[in-house]
Amino acid sequence: MEKTFKAYRLEKDNQQIIRGVQELTERDLPEGEVLIRVRYSGVNYKDAMANMSESAIIKNYPATPGIDLAGEVVESVDDRFAEGDQVVVTSYDLGVSHDGGYSEYARVKAEWVIPLPAGLTLEEAMIIGTAGFTAALSIHQLEQQGLTQKQGKVLVTGASGGVGSMATAMLANLGYQVEASTGKQKAHAFLRELGAETIIDREAVVGEKLRTLDRQTWSGAVDPVGGETLAAIISKLKYNGAVAVSGLTGGIKVPTSVYPFILRGVHLIGIDSVFCPMELRKKVWHRLSTDLKLTDQQFKVIKHRVITLDQLEETLPTLLADQSFGRILVKI
Repeated sequence: MEKTFKAYRLEKDNQQIIRGVQELTERDLPEGEVLIRVRYSGVNYKDAMANMSESAIIKNYPATPGIDLAGEVVESVDDRFAEGDQVVVTSYDLGVSHDGGYSEYARVKAEWVIPLPAGLTLEEAMIIGTAGFTAALSIHQLEQQGLTQKQGKVLVTGASGGVGSMATAMLANLGYQVEASTGKQKAHAFLRELGAETIIDREAVVGEKLRTLDRQTWSGAVDPVGGETLAAIISKLKYNGAVAVSGLTGGIKVPTSVYPFILRGVHLIGIDSVFCPMELRKKVWHRLSTDLKLTDQQFKVIKHRVITLDQLEETLPTLLADQSFGRILVKI
């Protein structure tokens, strides 16, 4: 009898999405060179969007969502990986057009797989996940642009979310003066524990009026929000400052002009964590296990809760409803 395993699946019946945990076999897995026994995944905003009835994320059904996974290699036809190797996979087509991490087993392309960096556990790697990788990539690119601790405050928007909370902790550990922006009063204590020096309401980023050029306030910013928030940040960056943008929860239109760029020399850095080149991806993951690594206490604070595959159906919509902060871990 062929061995079965559990996976959280999305199926489409006419226009209705059927969600739930099913039993699958290896024959149900997509093509790939590496078979992984998944131990942990995470809950991301993109996963919540994939779970929606009118999803722009999932194109073909049935599908297994989950854009992150960490586990051990069961078998590999690629000689870079051997049975028992602990590995991490995030982004690419995982959980989108290729079955993802909400499964006891996953088969993926070898070119997507990263050996678990020394200094991280599988659990820590998935507390980090795509959100933490995006935060780390943002910080790395800001520093490549010239950001240093001596230049003044660094803003983090959406600070109670996955990217924002991770960025807050990492920047604080590096010695930056972090100003965290959030619309959640209940998240203030959480952000202070992560290392935020000051906290401002998200409405204060834009202020009373959105201006093309405003008072120079921040030397840099990590922005997973976009929209008018990004426009306001650009207008308030110090001379030669930079903002790394990775999200669009605030909208896709950025009402700004060329003035901040040509009069203050500011820099707008786009962050793509999905198809980030492997050489850079490995470099950032190395930093996530060394100078950008969270402290034990920060990992504890940022791990909002741990759920099972059976709890995904009720948990995923809470991210769209903005009902949680920190990271939700899926133990498989």
